[in-house]
Amino acid sequence: MKVAYCPIYRYTKLPPEHRFPMEKYDLLPQQLLYEGTLTEENFFEPTPISEEQILRTHSLAFWEKLKTGNLSRQEIRTMGFPFHELLVERAKVIAAGSLEAFYHAKKDGVALNIAGGTHHSYADRGEGFCLFNDFAIASNELLYRGDANQILIVDLDVHQGNGTAHIFKEEPRVFTFSMHGEHNYPLRKERSDKDVPLRDGIGDDEYLEILYKELPPVVEAVKPDVIFYLSGVDILATDKLGRLGVSKLGCKMRDEFVFKLCKSHEIPVVAAMGGGYSVQIGDIIDAHANTFRVASHIFT
Repeated sequence: MKVAYCPIYRYTKLPPEHRFPMEKYDLLPQQLLYEGTLTEENFFEPTPISEEQILRTHSLAFWEKLKTGNLSRQEIRTMGFPFHELLVERAKVIAAGSLEAFYHAKKDGVALNIAGGTHHSYADRGEGFCLFNDFAIASNELLYRGDANQILIVDLDVHQGNGTAHIFKEEPRVFTFSMHGEHNYPLRKERSDKDVPLRDGIGDDEYLEILYKELPPVVEAVKPDVIFYLSGVDILATDKLGRLGVSKLGCKMRDEFVFKLCKSHEIPVVAAMGGGYSVQIGDIIDAHANTFRVASHIFT
C-alpha cells in the first residue's frame, strides 16, 4: 500500500498563521509509523504537477494570480488563510499525490494521500482552505491521458464538495457523490450528480444506514475505472465545525464499508484525508489513522 506524503518540514519558512490546519499532516504519518501500520517503504513523495496539468482544471487567470500573489483581500479571505507562495508549491505536490496515487491503486487496489481532498477549490478561485482541487486535477489528467474513462468521486467530508461539483457539472465522465451536513458550510451548495444532505446531530446508526443505502447503487450504475474517496473525519461528534454526531467507531465503519465496496467491485480507490477539526488533536489523528488501518487490513 502506497501513501503520498508532502512533509510539512519542507515548508518551515511558513509563519504559524499560514500553517493551519496543517499540523495533523505531520503527526499522522508519525503515528502510523510508530504503531507499525506503515513503514517508510509505504511512503512516496510526489513530483509537483506542471503548469499544463494545473490548466486542465483551473483557469489561467486564477493561476496567474497565484503565481504572482496578486489576489484581492476578498479572494484571500475566501481562501481561508493568508497567501504565501509556499502554499502554492505545497498545493502542487498535494495534487500530484492524488494523481500518482491512482497508478499505485491500480496495482495494489488502494493508495492514500496524507493530505488532499481540497474539494472547495473552484476552477477560478480557492475557497475554504483549498487552493487547487486535487481530485479534479487528477481526474482531468487521467481523462486526458486516456488512463480512465469513467471516474467516481465519493465525498464523505461533512462539507459539500462544492468546487468539485461545479468543475464537473458538465462532464459526464466524472460522477460526483457528496454526502454532507445539510446546514453546514458552504451556505450556498452546488449541485453534485448525487447529493445526500444530512440533518444536524445524526448518529452512527442513521448515518451508516443512509450510506449503505445510497452509495452501492451509484457504484453499480457508474461502473467507474477508479474511485476517488474523500474520507474527512469532520463528521465526528467532537468536531468543532461538523455539527454531526458520528463516533470514531462509526467513522471507521464508514471507511470499512467504502473500501470493501471498492474491493468487491475490483475498483481501484484513492483516498485523501479532507477535513478534521476536533478540539483534541489526538481525536483527529486517531480517526484519520483508522482510515489507513482499515485500508491496510482490507487490501493486504
